Amino acid sequence: MKPFRVIILLGSAGSGKGTQAKILCKNLGLEYFGSGDSLRQRQKIGDFTSKKLIKIMREGKLVPSFVISKLWMDKLEKFKQEKKINGLLSDGSPRKTEEAKLLDEALEWYEWQKNIKVVFISISERESFNRLTKRRQCKKCGRIIPWIGEFKKLKKCDKCGGELIIRADDKLFAIKKRLAEFKKEVIPVINHYRKQGKLVKINGEQSIEDVFQDILKNIN
Repeated sequence: MKPFRVIILLGSAGSGKGTQAKILCKNLGLEYFGSGDSLRQRQKIGDFTSKKLIKIMREGKLVPSFVISKLWMDKLEKFKQEKKINGLLSDGSPRKTEEAKLLDEALEWYEWQKNIKVVFISISERESFNRLTKRRQCKKCGRIIPWIGEFKKLKKCDKCGGELIIRADDKLFAIKKRLAEFKKEVIPVINHYRKQGKLVKINGEQSIEDVFQDILKNIN
């Protein structure tokens, strides 16, 4: 029986975490947790928290740790009940040092602390800014269309044919805020995992396939 695998993907906005997460989950048979996707789903409930999440995310601010942690715990408990899974992948979370420490405790609690790799997809701030100002999202199905390679040529969604729009949290002022928050909050998280010997750094300014192959080589 293969050991339970945990992969944590980190990187600045626009680094391609979401794209690589989906490829890795498909190829390695991992369960997916995306903090961004989960937060956008949480916005749809219509309560106080959902309304405040919409405001905070549009302003490019980081969501409080207790909200992220609640989403995490619900997911981990659900995964623990499933008998036939190879592991899990976290896309873009944890994003603060206190969240990383809490996740360390949670993975130990659920007895998944033995086979953890943290993949840092690194791109320059200039590249991140360029990708974020140009990437699109399908208005119909919500698919994110990255500004890279053949995706640049798309006029409509390649999955459902829907209209492509700029996301509300990809506006100029929000992008600047997110990049600043990444330096302030996520870089210390990356250093936290580097000290633990779990960190793998990948050049994100390659083709999608080359980034994927680089990740596979390093996590195995």
